[in-house]
Amino acid sequence: MKISELITEGKKYLHKSEVNLLLSYLLNYDTLELYLHLEEAVDEKIIEKYYEMIKELKNNKPIQYVLGNVNFYGIPFYINENVLIPRFETEELVENTLKYIDKLFPDKNIKVIDLGCGSGNIGITLKKKNDKLNVTCLDISLSALEVTKANALKTNTSISIIEGDMLENINDKFDVIISNPPYISEDEEIEDIVKNNEPHLALYAPNHGLYFYDKILRSCSKNLNNTFLIAFEIGMTQKDEVISLAKKYLFDVKIDCLKDLSGKDRMIFIYKDNI
Repeated sequence: MKISELITEGKKYLHKSEVNLLLSYLLNYDTLELYLHLEEAVDEKIIEKYYEMIKELKNNKPIQYVLGNVNFYGIPFYINENVLIPRFETEELVENTLKYIDKLFPDKNIKVIDLGCGSGNIGITLKKKNDKLNVTCLDISLSALEVTKANALKTNTSISIIEGDMLENINDKFDVIISNPPYISEDEEIEDIVKNNEPHLALYAPNHGLYFYDKILRSCSKNLNNTFLIAFEIGMTQKDEVISLAKKYLFDVKIDCLKDLSGKDRMIFIYKDNI
């Protein structure tokens, strides 16, 4: 079959944009190139894989898992069902964290720990964008850490990777703690495509979704240098609760809550600059 015929067949089941993504991925063409090769014949093994991927999408598997990759902050990351699909809000967390790091630590090498790292997208991106960072990626899931390791190799990024339950048994001190922890309440309704595909270990948290913020903030003082930054992604209704936890466990700190591009409260920055 030709590329043009596969496009026509695919559009019987999927949106045109999904068809283009699948064929661009399988044939290693960008979308423009794809339409410059419409008469090109396609190998039978690729055709077979194409129909398998269409079937997966029809069964409501997210396209990022079907393709096995996602673009995050301009960097291609490998993902599978053992890790969350990185989202645009988390790109905003990374972008703003880089700005805080520049402001708080202008002239030093910085130690960063990414708690609950999943695919490693946060820690790896921070390191790619600021080579002065010494980044540790930590997760309780060994399956997730395998994805982190694969992405460190894929992106040629030097990071430390360790298994752990947040800051338990961590004795090192850090300048920056960053986390996009599980924060969905166990009784909260979410989209079926998320609920039925993404790892619940990385989605849900007890105590109305606040469990891991409490767990990190309760114990983090022992792991922080005098000047420090804690950066959290939060649920859009959790601003007041997370700020209250920060004030409960940490003293003489500054706390900023930033909105995402949709105008929702999605990032908390807690810091001490000793200036």
